Amino acid sequence: MEINDLTPAEERVWRAFARGERVDFRTTPDEDATDGNGWGPERTLRASVLKALLVGAPQEEGEIAALKVAGARITGKLSLMYAVLDHAVSLTHCSFDDEPNLYGTRLRQLNLRGSVLPGVSVGSTRIDGVLRMTECRFRGPVRLGGAQISAALFMDRAEFTSPDADEPVLQLNHAEIGDDMWAPEMRAYGQTRFDGASVAGAVNLEGAEFHNPGATALSALTFETGADLRMRHVRAQGRVDFRGSRTPGRFDLTRAHLSNADGTALRVSSCTVGELWLRKGGVIEGILNLRRAHIEVLYLDPEILPDKVFLSDLTYTTLTPHEPAERRLPMLDRDLAYEPHAYEQLTAAYRRIGDDYAARLVQLAKQRRLRSTRAWYGRVWGYVQDATVGYGFRPLRAAVWLLSLLAIGSISYALHHPRPLKAAEAPHFSPVFYTLDLLLPVISFGQEGAFAPKGWYQYLSYALIITGWILATTVVTGVTRTVSRQ
Repeated sequence: MEINDLTPAEERVWRAFARGERVDFRTTPDEDATDGNGWGPERTLRASVLKALLVGAPQEEGEIAALKVAGARITGKLSLMYAVLDHAVSLTHCSFDDEPNLYGTRLRQLNLRGSVLPGVSVGSTRIDGVLRMTECRFRGPVRLGGAQISAALFMDRAEFTSPDADEPVLQLNHAEIGDDMWAPEMRAYGQTRFDGASVAGAVNLEGAEFHNPGATALSALTFETGADLRMRHVRAQGRVDFRGSRTPGRFDLTRAHLSNADGTALRVSSCTVGELWLRKGGVIEGILNLRRAHIEVLYLDPEILPDKVFLSDLTYTTLTPHEPAERRLPMLDRDLAYEPHAYEQLTAAYRRIGDDYAARLVQLAKQRRLRSTRAWYGRVWGYVQDATVGYGFRPLRAAVWLLSLLAIGSISYALHHPRPLKAAEAPHFSPVFYTLDLLLPVISFGQEGAFAPKGWYQYLSYALIITGWILATTVVTGVTRTVSRQ
């Protein structure tokens, strides 16, 4: 392209490029690029001119060439597929008529801050520096799948929309980011996908909004971060899925509002997380799925739990804040399937901090939940164990039963002495020790075999013998269960 073919605006950019100077067409620093369709020829650049600059424009000796433009309208399609560019590209606060295509391109740095675009394709692109899309507004899909960004990715306060409901508005699948991913207060209206992407540093999505009601709002399957994943104050309408992801630091969902009433609101199954924070937000609207997750510290407020949770094979070392067992047990009851492992995990968490009372309550709740899964005769026996000794976790209850039956028997037989079987050989009758002989199946005080009650008192003796055996069996069962847990 000859320089004589350029418009005054293009000639201005052409001359500035060789010296790496910035050309700013804006009339005010806070000018909105959404009005770019109405900008005239004095600030309009053809995409073909920009391509010619980047691919083959001469450079001035001793200068570092770079394309730095602000506030321009760019017409035509900027296609740089597979190009290898040695220059930084900065097209900030610009309005693009067509979607740029940078697929497979190699760049030093790309800055689109504040620009309005109908979408952009940066798939399989390699950027040796920073990719900045701060405050951009995209009206079509943004494709970053397979991109390699050696430094940071900035998408703070960016807005992603698309007329095609079947395609993600933002796709970062299998991208590799060598530093942080910074996207606080970004807004996505449609599906966002981070599947298989890896970020060497931290991920900041604080205050972000993901809107895709009735479908997947954010999919981050096998997503990996090198530090924290910050999602404080996030608002999501639709499914948020982090299945199989890895976060060695804190995965922070403090004050997040998650809503997918007809399905899963948050899935963190099969994840490995240093700390998972679910606190101070509203009640999760939809299913919370923590199956097979491995978490060092689970910070979970009971108030935010939904009506349905999946907890099978969830493992955690510490559960905080410390809450009474009565406030933690509803979480286990909301898992429709009986999962013994979930009760064992909660028990271990209480024992780790020395709260043995809470640990016993969890184990008692486990036995009661197990009882509901058994046949009728198993349930009957379970009710007996529960009523008598609380499945062995309330041993004092057996003493109360024993003392009550001892009082009943002693008073009854004190008022009506049973007759001796052999008057000459019978010992002195003691209503207390006679009742103990009936109640205790192993110990004998020589009273039971020496006397024989009649009528109603005989049936009372049968009842005391049967009750004594039941008490003894349940106590032994409880002690055995306790010993086996040690």
